[in-house]
Amino acid sequence: MKYRRLSNTDLTVSEVGFGVWSVGTTWWGVTDEQFGIDLLRKAHDLGITFFDNADSYGDGRAEEMLVKALGDVRDKIVIGTKFGYDLYRHGGERSGHQERPQDFSPGHVRFALEQSLRRLQTDYIDLYQLHNPRLPAIESDELFATLDDLKREGKIRYYGVALGPDIGWEEEGMAAMRERRVPSVQIIYSILERDPARNFFPVAQECGTGLLSRVPHASGLLDGTYRPGMAFPSTDHRAHRKQEWLENSLRKVGQLDFLYGEDTGRTIGQAAIQFALAQPTISSVLPNIVNEAQLREFAAAPFTPPLSEEELSCTADLDDHDFYVEEATPAQAGQDGA
Repeated sequence: MKYRRLSNTDLTVSEVGFGVWSVGTTWWGVTDEQFGIDLLRKAHDLGITFFDNADSYGDGRAEEMLVKALGDVRDKIVIGTKFGYDLYRHGGERSGHQERPQDFSPGHVRFALEQSLRRLQTDYIDLYQLHNPRLPAIESDELFATLDDLKREGKIRYYGVALGPDIGWEEEGMAAMRERRVPSVQIIYSILERDPARNFFPVAQECGTGLLSRVPHASGLLDGTYRPGMAFPSTDHRAHRKQEWLENSLRKVGQLDFLYGEDTGRTIGQAAIQFALAQPTISSVLPNIVNEAQLREFAAAPFTPPLSEEELSCTADLDDHDFYVEEATPAQAGQDGA
């Protein structure tokens, strides 16, 4: 594995991280808890040291799984988790994947942190992230004063912002970097989903912000998971995708065969990760990992040939021309409405 420093912090993160939501919830079709625990252990064996979590993933289940898998190597991993959804008063079953009410009040932040510390069986969180905040939360002096207090108390090392639940949230991202100078912002960025993330790069450079890029494979479009006519289990959040959207998106992916194959030394999934890593302000990429084959393929991505300037230029031209696909529909592949 290769590693990068997370902006102006003293956190070193693996270039490929592990988003625990892929095994700590059923949204990606993984329902066997022991399978998920084993996969997390194998990830660490392969050099992955950054594990991104949230209190709302499985209503705390994902945090508990992480400590079952890697509690004995706590000092050798970087744990990111998130807060802001009020799962304590609004937990349990939901209709689909609709968002729960949020609470960024100081009292809730302190309570949620103590619950995460308990579940993770640790006395500090490396990166504590606002989970899909709207602008009022980022503008709350009271909230950020509380986070600064928690840093001084040693309960969190750093705090950041995770944007979502889907692509967008440019105003929130800019405010987090420019006004709050947070050291970390989590974004959605992929070959198929560049906006508004591309506008963040110069600002992140200016403000010393490290970016974390989730769903670099556009939820399966860029790793070979999707194929014409396929269907997902009802528990998988991709099951609701319309067939017209899928077929149209696959036509876009069909324009990218110059990025992968034997002549390039990369798979399509590895090319998608290298595309994100080509941005120097991106510290770690968080692919959705649901089986061991994917884990090994994605963990090896940093050792494949980086995308050349010509290849990057070609992807930019495709994006500028909507991949030369008529009536294309922008992919909305980064849902994280926990």
